[in-house]
Amino acid sequence: MLDFTDKMSANPFDLSGKIAIVTGANTGIGRAIAIALAEAGADIAVAGRTQPTQTESDVRKLGRRFHAISADLSDSGVAPAVIGETVKHFGRIDILVNNAGIVRRAEALDITEDVWDAVMTVNLKSVFFLAQAAARQMLAQGSGGKIVNIASLLSFQGGIHVAPYTAAKSGLAGLTRLLANEWAAMGINVNAIAPGYIATKNTSALQTDETRNRQILERIPAGRWGQPSDIGGGAVFLASRAADYLHGAIIAIDGGWLAR
Repeated sequence: MLDFTDKMSANPFDLSGKIAIVTGANTGIGRAIAIALAEAGADIAVAGRTQPTQTESDVRKLGRRFHAISADLSDSGVAPAVIGETVKHFGRIDILVNNAGIVRRAEALDITEDVWDAVMTVNLKSVFFLAQAAARQMLAQGSGGKIVNIASLLSFQGGIHVAPYTAAKSGLAGLTRLLANEWAAMGINVNAIAPGYIATKNTSALQTDETRNRQILERIPAGRWGQPSDIGGGAVFLASRAADYLHGAIIAIDGGWLAR
């Protein structure tokens, strides 16, 4: 069992000196998480296909270091290179947030194998290999680390018209628990956040559908769609020393949806 009781600041949520990598951080939830981690003191690397210009600006304004990695996560083989470039630039990695994901909406009868494979690769396969590469680096450093996966309400529910997404996010819930079981004693915490209905590009079709939008809002006790910033605090918690004894948890930040 590793001992991480030394080098503790008075604030258990302080991420000063930590290096975090967030995938898919150019917009939405990923961008909000990157900013929240930077506000808590972490330096930030991001990985994705789109240049994260605004995210970089926001992070640097907070006085934190920033590095963007161009990576197409539809190819799970890029995972070692993503982690390697982060370490080359910053010297280490302490936090991995697997946020990147895609949604393809269609009735189950109409889903093609290509669509299935594309969603599963980005949302589950690449997540595993990024976690694996990050964990290998964390173990080599000898200081443990935090891995935060972005799950979904559909890790608990079936949903409609998103069969591959539901399958991937349900698999991610199980993968989070498995990795926690294997790596907890090594000082690596693996947990997940399941965002509720958050106002992002991925949910724009639901927001503009008058009937579905009304149905969704009627069920959310908080009475509103979530904002990407609502997820940031949970990410800081799971990435911090405050969550040192938390392993395999999937925290729903959903305005009370699952409690209804």
